[in-house]
Amino acid sequence: MRAPAVLTAAALLTAASGCGLASGSPMADDVRPGSIGRGEPLKGASLTVTSKSFTEGLVLGAIMGIALEAAGAKVLDRTGIQGSIGSREAVRKGDADGGYEYTGTAWITYLGHSKPIVDPREQWEAVREEDAGNGLAWLPPSRLDNTYALAMNRHNARTYGTRTMSDVAALAKSDPGAVKLCVEVEFTNRADGLPGMQKAYGMNLPSRNITQMDTGIIYTQTAKGSCPYGEVFTTDGRIKSMDLVVMDDDKKFFPNYNAAPMINARTLEEWPAMADVLNPVTARLDNAVAQDLNARVDVDGQDPHQVALDWMVEEGFVEEG
Repeated sequence: MRAPAVLTAAALLTAASGCGLASGSPMADDVRPGSIGRGEPLKGASLTVTSKSFTEGLVLGAIMGIALEAAGAKVLDRTGIQGSIGSREAVRKGDADGGYEYTGTAWITYLGHSKPIVDPREQWEAVREEDAGNGLAWLPPSRLDNTYALAMNRHNARTYGTRTMSDVAALAKSDPGAVKLCVEVEFTNRADGLPGMQKAYGMNLPSRNITQMDTGIIYTQTAKGSCPYGEVFTTDGRIKSMDLVVMDDDKKFFPNYNAAPMINARTLEEWPAMADVLNPVTARLDNAVAQDLNARVDVDGQDPHQVALDWMVEEGFVEEG
């Protein structure tokens, strides 16, 4: 997921020391192998799974843990680490064995590169290669790409007729008053946010056309139509529940934030079957799946772990009882 692009070594150490990994509870799901984990290739393994604290992170952490449980491992649940750095540092240091992380976050935030790689597979390969030197192994990525986008409600989409970011840029030139944005404060200052987006698409919106809001308010105001264009995250469940129309990033400006399992290299060396267990699950994850799972939590009020378990059973990856 998107994270601040500049972090110092001191900040990394501070976040790692306060990442909250002093406690955890065993996952105790009554699951057995379905299409994954047959023969229980991880029987005898004691593995710790971590994640960030936002909805999607919690769901993905639970998905990983449930998959490993079905393959015979005993799993300690240390998901929900605050901040963007703590869960990564836990895996790097060996305090945790794995978790889902985002390729764009690793490339830009943790590894310090200023320019994303346009092709998502090449982005993952570059992260995998560079992070190998940090004791981290990256398994193949999902199609789940939690990046930035602009969205509008269905009525405004019909009224303005924009489908792509290039359409929005053209509208901004032909009818400057029509393109009004609602965005987060952070988005207005990030190179991979508003400044870079305007440069890439040749836009020059006046400040009066840009309103800063908290994330949740952006979604509600965009759904109401008060915000013609709202900044959203592409896997957010509210896109589906509020019937928002997402503008296609046709110039591929926004970085790829594909979710992929990030595993402690020593753990993977000891338990290589983790890859066979997790790869089919990761391959099934895409934006539509993520939007649905996130909506079950954020819109329907369900528990993230239960949402993950239900989905794993629905997909046939595991069986209950």
